[in-house]
Amino acid sequence: MEKTIQYFERPGKENTDELIQLVKTRMEELGIKDIVVASASGSSAVKLVKALDNPELNIVNVTHHSGFKGEDIIELEPEYRTELEKNGVKTFIGSHSLSGVGRGISNKFGGITPVEIIAATLRLFSQGVKVGVEISIMTADAGLIPTDTEIIAVGGTGKGLDSAIVLKPAHMGNFFDLKINEIIAMPRP
Repeated sequence: MEKTIQYFERPGKENTDELIQLVKTRMEELGIKDIVVASASGSSAVKLVKALDNPELNIVNVTHHSGFKGEDIIELEPEYRTELEKNGVKTFIGSHSLSGVGRGISNKFGGITPVEIIAATLRLFSQGVKVGVEISIMTADAGLIPTDTEIIAVGGTGKGLDSAIVLKPAHMGNFFDLKINEIIAMPRP
């Protein structure tokens, strides 16, 4: 099989609209019905949902856990949350699967944990690829996406979306069963 990968000149939100169109095309080509997207505020998730315009899709938005940006702060903006819910999108708010308590240990005592090494290794591709893998694990563990079929995971660098992958997700306890089958797009470093 021959497939093209879109490489963006630089990471960031300026790639969001083009990435969404690439996701839509590949989703339709492969018949994928499950999509996870990382959108802390909800803005990028709303753009994705509107562009895909398919109520039969299972779309899950993933935002940062409470306390990520400050004590007890949830970054998901209420108006975006309402819009997502109105469109049948589920939202996951929880700890990062590739840091979690490990980051707390590193912050307190120094060093790095094995899951942080996995995260750093995935960042060798791009921040968004790392995010895509991470949110697929988180949403699989929450029972929001299946682990027996391919999904598309969409992430970015800072704000917006710049990376998308086709993968077969796995639960945290079976991490090495996860398979990245395709890179749809990612930024050059």
